[in-house]
Amino acid sequence: MSEQAYKMLINGQLVESDSTFDVINPATEEVVGRVPDITSAQIEDCLTSAKQGLDTWSKTSLAQRAKLIRAYADLLEQHKQEIIAILISETGKPMDNAEYDFGMLTTCLRYFVEEAHRIDQPVIIDPDGRFHHYIQRQALGVVVGYLAWNFPLLNFGYKLGPSLAAGCSAIIKPSQVTPLATLKCAELAAQVGFPAGVINVITSNNYDITNPLLTSNITSLFTMIGSTNAGVKAMQMACTSVKHFSVELGGNAPVIVYDDAELEKAVNNIVDLKFGNSGQVCVSPNRCFVHESVYPKFIELAKARAESLTLTAGDGEGRLMGPVINKREQDRILGVINDAIASGAKLVTGGKVPADKPVGYYIEPTILADANLAMTATSCEIFGPVLPVISFSDADDVIALANDCEFGLSAYVFTTNLKRAMQAAEQLEAGSVCINEAHYSVQLPHGGLKQSGVGKDCSKYSLEEYLSNKRVSILVND
Repeated sequence: MSEQAYKMLINGQLVESDSTFDVINPATEEVVGRVPDITSAQIEDCLTSAKQGLDTWSKTSLAQRAKLIRAYADLLEQHKQEIIAILISETGKPMDNAEYDFGMLTTCLRYFVEEAHRIDQPVIIDPDGRFHHYIQRQALGVVVGYLAWNFPLLNFGYKLGPSLAAGCSAIIKPSQVTPLATLKCAELAAQVGFPAGVINVITSNNYDITNPLLTSNITSLFTMIGSTNAGVKAMQMACTSVKHFSVELGGNAPVIVYDDAELEKAVNNIVDLKFGNSGQVCVSPNRCFVHESVYPKFIELAKARAESLTLTAGDGEGRLMGPVINKREQDRILGVINDAIASGAKLVTGGKVPADKPVGYYIEPTILADANLAMTATSCEIFGPVLPVISFSDADDVIALANDCEFGLSAYVFTTNLKRAMQAAEQLEAGSVCINEAHYSVQLPHGGLKQSGVGKDCSKYSLEEYLSNKRVSILVND
């Protein structure tokens, strides 16, 4: 794909800026797009227009909002192939992963507008019979959303879907690493007929410029997907006025494979999730605890499964894995692998840049046996195609080992013993626990415990974060 210039969406208009920055294709190392680097004046325009857009959109009936939101989803699907091509060019995703990423955007738009029809406004009984009390749900306000680079359109859907359905206006900033497909979707939003200021999509390579989005008292909700370090800094910056927060942050997901697990199914599920999106997934298995009795067979099967992957971006035959996002991440992940080996881990497969991929930021799918919890590979989020495997015995408290981590986003358990599964589900400190198969869907709440964030993406619980709960009391019997 040749280099293209993109525009931001502010106050219903597609706008440029005084300067731009480049976006690189991680599969080819070529520049594939130039995007605006927003100015301070444009940030102020964004805030003003979002406030004005809120005044209009929050008063628009749900029926009319639903009509526009569904029209937007339909228009996006009419441009599906073009958007996916852009997405692949900026992320290096294989086709099936890119199609999933795109599909989650339209799924979220449609799901949240349907869920908005099911929001209740409960009546509260008055013990003296003098008042009629009820809860009124109203749009919370202006939403500022920062997106992660790994699933640009899924993340866009996670934030824009509930904003629009709830009647909020939104200022969305995609990652400066992968903003192109999101900007294309913003261009299409300008054609649908949303009131000016309801959807604003901006790009920036300078946090000093965008910090007023956080500090402004116009902002009612700050939401993001990213690292714990970035989330803490953003929330600290935003605490200049009272705001709501919904942030999905770092993960370091444990996997427990018990001796009674259906081993081949467990291996396939773990390996496929681990190397999906090149390991650049917040819920990716990161610390794989395998019972000693099945440990050798697990390693054998996992090695074969990983080595059957084909490294490529876009189309291809078989099970595919793309590059990591950039050279800095490639170097960091290779350093994590080398550190683990120096600390006693055994390299089962992978561990280096593939010889047939001199261009692009590829890393071979890597499995490390005999890992331990002191290694960077297990103590920190890898966010790359590396699976550390740790043996445990009946003498170990494997739940305590799994919980020995500051993060608590997701966890996985493989066992055919129902009692063991239920105990693990209760005791594991994670926002999502999947038993015998990793499963995520728009109707299921997604969010973390501990240092993995607050609030939820997906499900009715996410939509509720974009709504206020106003108590109304009417004197009816004086």
